[in-house]
Amino acid sequence: MKRIFHHPGKAAPAVISAALLAGCQSGIEPVVPAGTDAYATIAVDPAETEMAAARYGLRGGDVVSVAVFQEPELSRDGIALDAAGNINLPLLGEIRAGGLTTGELARLIERSYAAQYLRDPRVAVYLDESVRDMVSVEGEVELPGMYEYRDGLTLLSSLALARSPTEVARLDQVVIFRDVGGERMGGVFDVEAIREGRMPDPAMRPGDVVVVGYSAVQGRYRDFLRAAPILGIFTRF
Repeated sequence: MKRIFHHPGKAAPAVISAALLAGCQSGIEPVVPAGTDAYATIAVDPAETEMAAARYGLRGGDVVSVAVFQEPELSRDGIALDAAGNINLPLLGEIRAGGLTTGELARLIERSYAAQYLRDPRVAVYLDESVRDMVSVEGEVELPGMYEYRDGLTLLSSLALARSPTEVARLDQVVIFRDVGGERMGGVFDVEAIREGRMPDPAMRPGDVVVVGYSAVQGRYRDFLRAAPILGIFTRF
């Protein structure tokens, strides 16, 4: 499974979630829902999922080819959308392609050329390469980073990709952040309850961010055990 480390500029979800988890650990009312409410909060309508799969919107990093019928000098192969979802075409300059299907982009290019340069242009757009869907696992795990999404991925299998939570992880304070209907949502999940079968293992979606909280109590205990031989607390009999 391919793993990509975060750049510093992508740390915002971790900073936000750390503040939320700190509030949970100090006894303050959680900012995001927990328990069964957490499952309801990040639930995605299956019909919406199927519709999104059927209608693939182009994204930054995707590579497309644009064919303008009988106009080879205007056709281009292997154009990569920039981070903002734009492409550059002859005569037209920058075109906003992000969020459009290949068919919608073709119609937009036809209208743009017809408005100034060509009579009844015909355009086809082909998707050569799409950006991989990813999930992010952060916080108290052995190998935080971004991992390629695959069908059937769940919270537990996502944690396994990150080599599981650390010994100081707060397993009842694991947050999933998700975009639902264009709105950023989040829920707190209890990994121990999931492992024991008392709660379902939530399915992951592309773009999800998982953050595992830190247990101050376990952290102090770990530090104690590490310092014990130095302090001479334990004696061999």
